Amino acid sequence: MRNHTTRSAEPVAGTGDQRLPLPALAALATAAFVTVLTEALPAGVLPAMGADLGVGESAMGQAVTIYAIGTAVAAIPLIAATAGWRRKRLLLTGVAGFAVANTVTAASPYFALSLAGRFVAGVAAGLVWALLAGYAGHLAPAHLRGKAIAVVMTGIPLALSLGVPAGTFLGGSLGWRATFSAITVIAAVLLAWIAVAVPDRPGRRHRDRHPILATLRIAGVAPILFVTLVMVLAHTVLYTYIATFLRRSGMGGSVDLVLLVFGAASMVSIWIVGAHIDRRPRLLIVAASVLFSVAAAVLAVRGADPALVYPAVTLWGLGFGGAPTLLQTAVAVAAGQAADTAQALLVTLWNAAMAAGGVAGAVLLGLLGPGSFPWSVLALLVPVLAVVIGARTGGFPAARQGAPR
Repeated sequence: MRNHTTRSAEPVAGTGDQRLPLPALAALATAAFVTVLTEALPAGVLPAMGADLGVGESAMGQAVTIYAIGTAVAAIPLIAATAGWRRKRLLLTGVAGFAVANTVTAASPYFALSLAGRFVAGVAAGLVWALLAGYAGHLAPAHLRGKAIAVVMTGIPLALSLGVPAGTFLGGSLGWRATFSAITVIAAVLLAWIAVAVPDRPGRRHRDRHPILATLRIAGVAPILFVTLVMVLAHTVLYTYIATFLRRSGMGGSVDLVLLVFGAASMVSIWIVGAHIDRRPRLLIVAASVLFSVAAAVLAVRGADPALVYPAVTLWGLGFGGAPTLLQTAVAVAAGQAADTAQALLVTLWNAAMAAGGVAGAVLLGLLGPGSFPWSVLALLVPVLAVVIGARTGGFPAARQGAPR
């Protein structure tokens, strides 16, 4: 996930110092859209992918796991190796990686080759996510950085609310391969958009880089990273196998609609977060954790009741939709000048949690069945709530220092 710093803003051509550079931010939001769509799309077409490639759903769920592994293993070493690269060049390289990887996935007749394509896509994601928030923060004036990051993060709920349901529908109509081909087309258009609309930025000088262990010792960084790891693990266990879970309640044909509801609620969540993140970050992260927990409890107790699935999924989207913006901004503020290293750590843990979630979901499915998913999510969210409530100063303070009130 993404990169945000606290250094003084630099002017953006054509914006003065008082306005958001919306064309550039929209391009970055589209990069986030492509990344999340590539990441999450298997959740909507998992049964069809597995049937076509000759594997079961548990095995096909590892398409999400291998993607996350690619991101987790690549984020820190790649960001370190490319720290001196100019930012636009690095961003273009990452988006091009998505175009190649999704082309391989769409064309592959073999399960192993499909997993290789997913791994390459994960590596590309490691590059892109480590850039986006920092890029957005540098392109906006200091007093609008929170809003700039929120604009870019709208790519996440847009992918979940529109992209994944549309991909699921397209997969049902034309086949799952058409959905991955469509992402390749979007990535190709995005390459041209970035080249035209996004200002370039220099890479980091060697003396500006921060060691990992020193970054972890900064007050507040470790609690934020813990919350990231466990909350994303909880989300991934349920989201990856949502089609399997819904079949349990006779809603196997409503996967696209359920994902649409989740994504729409996520859009509302990120709008609320963007409006209030500078003034009420602690309230927002506590509310997010509580809403996600309530959703898991409803699905655990009454998940077989279709009438309660949609309200629960709405609460889930409201709770989790703004989490990427909240967690990235929190770790950037807590880390200060070490924000780049902290963001690379967050990317790694985020995707390690995704990888673990795919594996854990497969194990749970085999041992206990799909009804165990929300109970597992609820158990994971208990320590998340405890840490969020306890980290009152460095991790999740009541207000960001220097934010307008």
